[in-house]
Amino acid sequence: MINIRKLEAELWEAADLLRVDSKVTSQEYCMPVLGLIFLRYAYSRFKYVEGEILKNRPTRNGRVAPVEAEDFKSKSAIFLPEEARYDYLLNLPDSADLGEAINHAVELIEEQSKQLKGILPKNYTILQNDLLRELLRIFNNSAFNEIQDDIIGRIYEYFLNKFAPAVASDDGVFFTPKSLVRMIVNIIEPTHGTVLDPACGSGGMFVSSADFIEQYGANANSAMTFFGQEKVDYNAKLCVMNMAVHGLNAKIVSGNEANSFYHDAHNLEGCCDYVMANPPFNVDKVKAETAYNAGRLPFGLPGVNKNKEIVNANYLWISYFHAYLKETGRAGFVMASSATDSQGKDKDIREKLVNTGDVDVMLSVGNNFFYTKSLPCTLWFYDKAKRDENKDKVLFIDARNYYTVVDKTLNEWSEWQMKNLNAIVWLYRGEVEKYKNLLSEYERELYHRAVTLKAREIWCAIRENDDLSNVLTMFQALKEEDKQKEKFELEHIIRKDKKAREKEWSEHFAYIDETIAILKEQIWLTEKFGEGEYQDVLGLCKLASREEIAEKGYSLTPGAYVGVAPVEDDGVDFASRMAEIHSVLLTLQAESNELMDTISKNMKEMGL
Repeated sequence: MINIRKLEAELWEAADLLRVDSKVTSQEYCMPVLGLIFLRYAYSRFKYVEGEILKNRPTRNGRVAPVEAEDFKSKSAIFLPEEARYDYLLNLPDSADLGEAINHAVELIEEQSKQLKGILPKNYTILQNDLLRELLRIFNNSAFNEIQDDIIGRIYEYFLNKFAPAVASDDGVFFTPKSLVRMIVNIIEPTHGTVLDPACGSGGMFVSSADFIEQYGANANSAMTFFGQEKVDYNAKLCVMNMAVHGLNAKIVSGNEANSFYHDAHNLEGCCDYVMANPPFNVDKVKAETAYNAGRLPFGLPGVNKNKEIVNANYLWISYFHAYLKETGRAGFVMASSATDSQGKDKDIREKLVNTGDVDVMLSVGNNFFYTKSLPCTLWFYDKAKRDENKDKVLFIDARNYYTVVDKTLNEWSEWQMKNLNAIVWLYRGEVEKYKNLLSEYERELYHRAVTLKAREIWCAIRENDDLSNVLTMFQALKEEDKQKEKFELEHIIRKDKKAREKEWSEHFAYIDETIAILKEQIWLTEKFGEGEYQDVLGLCKLASREEIAEKGYSLTPGAYVGVAPVEDDGVDFASRMAEIHSVLLTLQAESNELMDTISKNMKEMGL
């Protein structure tokens, strides 16, 4: 997993170089920098696919057949000629004109991918040779080898936030965190047909959809057709770059005709198998008449003010996503939490929407999931082909207190937390086999980790299906035992070897901690749903009928249905703890008074 904060720090090193050493403005160097990031990421994708191709490569006269451009097309990837490869540029001699070399690399890539024509920057000669060489070095970062995430989008947002904050947050636009993207994709399960994102940003939804279907051995370009709209030209270029580096074809429209409030740029109303998006939240001043004439409003307009403007455009998006779907289509999107129970015309639209029977899942997300903002949100899901027993029901999940802390300003769902939340949806849909497969996956992962740790007693316990709480105790005991071993070793090791062993021990304990975290997620899941039967869990999930929703005024706020989980007893006596706190406060107050007396005395002595 990428350490996003570490990556930020390293990228800021590049930002500092650009700010200090270049004579160009942020607007001028923003796209060249993103172009270099694209080249580095494209190279990682190229090397990965090349490795996959060579695994089963035939031989000719005892030699492996050379890899060709056509091989990459079949793998949904860009073939990179040698002079367009990042390692080639990185290793050019000091005498080489790097600006010209990078421009040439871009031209070669355009020859391989028609959709990139006119998208990639070709103005690298505006940057000094030494500066370009240093940037190439900085961006030669192993983080770019993680090819399955929307790395480009995350880095792009980082640069925008540093160089052009006004662009990064214009009209409520924020790039979608990987946790939310993957959750949307995992729940709507895109496998075929027409996929639309009418606020596509950097294309993260498309990339994740392709990853999803390729896990099952299918080719995304053959199975799906991607359509995107993106009003901001910078973002649209980024989307094309992101799609190209993953070898994906997409029809992306940008500029004024891509303003989804006023245009259905691809004429896709009623035509989509899947719709997914993170649209701009809480946009106002949308022209009501123009929006109405643009259609895709099966439930009517939201509230309109005296200036004939829509007060809040959230319910335009909520209506659009439903209107785009085929009769068997699914949608998943991010929306401001306030939209789940907003009143006035919004409530009327929400009532009509609920009565279609197409609202499938509502999932509350806590604070600090977004890269640059702390706002909470809700994931909405539609399914026009719900099984009959769920047609008049909605699954509510409150995950506001379920996450992993990355740091004090950033939260995310771990891989296993995403699987657990997904498992609740499986059980609600009657897909018990998927749930059981997840339990088996947990068992295999933990067994593998116990073997890696050479913890024979633990792997035997896992193989014999010992109680999970006992297995947890065994892992915790292993950690404590190894802590004692570490202490003894570091006290007696020779100085020159100490730093290396400290690093090894640190990695060892990180692995144990990660293992314990995975086991705790398995315990979390099985304590609630056992061997695989959906049930309402207080504070977490509730399957509500249409009648229950009507009784609550057609609110779609998960917290209104799931209730509050009982607070676990932490074993601390409340009265005793309050007495301790009071005693500490009195001590601090006394110290404060004493300090003020001293300050006053000193000031008098100074004649102040």
